[in-house]
Amino acid sequence: MALPGELWAELPAEKRIFCSVLLFSWAVYLWEAFLAHRQRRVYRTTTHVPQELGQIMDSETFEKSRLYQLDKSTFSFWSGLYSEVEGTMILLCGGIPFLWNLSGQISGRAGFGPEYEIVQSLVFLLLATLFSAVTGLPWSLYNTFVIEEKHGFNQQTLGFFFKDAIKKFIVTQCILLPVTSLLLYIIKIGGDYFFIYAWLFTLVVSLVLVTIYADYIAPLFDKFIPLPEGELKQQIETMAKSIDFPLTKVYVVEGSKRSSHSNAYFYGFFKNKRIVLFDTLLEDYSALNKEPAGEDGENEETKSKTKMNSFLCFFLFAVLIGRKELFAAFGFYDTQPTLIGLMIIFQFIFSPYNEVLSFCLTVLSRRFEFQADAFAKELGKAKDLYSALIKLNKDNLGFPVSDWIFSMWHYSHPPLLERLQALKDAKQE
Repeated sequence: MALPGELWAELPAEKRIFCSVLLFSWAVYLWEAFLAHRQRRVYRTTTHVPQELGQIMDSETFEKSRLYQLDKSTFSFWSGLYSEVEGTMILLCGGIPFLWNLSGQISGRAGFGPEYEIVQSLVFLLLATLFSAVTGLPWSLYNTFVIEEKHGFNQQTLGFFFKDAIKKFIVTQCILLPVTSLLLYIIKIGGDYFFIYAWLFTLVVSLVLVTIYADYIAPLFDKFIPLPEGELKQQIETMAKSIDFPLTKVYVVEGSKRSSHSNAYFYGFFKNKRIVLFDTLLEDYSALNKEPAGEDGENEETKSKTKMNSFLCFFLFAVLIGRKELFAAFGFYDTQPTLIGLMIIFQFIFSPYNEVLSFCLTVLSRRFEFQADAFAKELGKAKDLYSALIKLNKDNLGFPVSDWIFSMWHYSHPPLLERLQALKDAKQE
């Protein structure tokens, strides 16, 4: 009788690749489900304010945050399970080659034959993102109009939601399709060193998008206005100047038309930094009353590591793109489209590496957060930061108690208790 290892060795290379991808995907899902189970147990069993939080959080707020996070965790479990099953079925049923062939038929009817691979790739990308948007719509609706509504955060109407979803899809395509077509063209004409040109191209694109995002893209969804003159703006500018922070503008984003969640972030690079405050954050300071509009600013060291990571990925892509068994593993026996190669290698083959990298970046981000808090202490702002962290946690119904493994794996920002403990001594001083 053949042993499992012998049976595995006898499988064709493409079958081993396919099975490995599928098994790893489910291994990651089960690991995530295990972590989520541990965290849900914390939500269920921690029903009273811990002693160390007695002075900073009342019982009512604690219970609201516990129930909110419990609902979010349950939703995440079911949506994650659906996503994993959907992805598995797509792979097992040959969804990727089916969509590629359908894209070829559509582009062929428009007069573009098989030699127009980039055109077919763009049709494929459009159909794939449309499928993703449609299948994800029920989950997004439930999250917005059931969970967020139940806990008092949702401010959107159904009409606004759909208008916003359509607008996001159109804007995404307007950016994604031209960038992808240029990237595919560079890969095709780049010769042996195409990975260098592709990396430089993606680097330039990312810098351009960071530069134009707040001025040209974000205003398509939310209203950005300069922070009015006054004490708050003066204090922000004074502090920025005192620490040589190259602040050029301070914006207020009208986020309350979507959600009552509050936040703030900065973006930009080199000598052009800008701060964005949610209007919900300023309700106590001004009459400005009334989305999350982008991502938090990144530390320069994180950006540098990400850029080097993208170069490494393109280099490995150049090494692997010629392996026909990779394409055969996903149903492409006669053709090796560049876009499909990018998808297979970056999304599936690199998935173990991506998981490790994601964890490392999470650890790095937490380290930077502690460094930022320590910097605030050096400025004599420990007491102010202490109060601000508590306020943000309360306003957003963050639950201050977490399972240590879940926190270590997922939280790019340290848990509230850890940050407060690090600030406590300085605050008392």
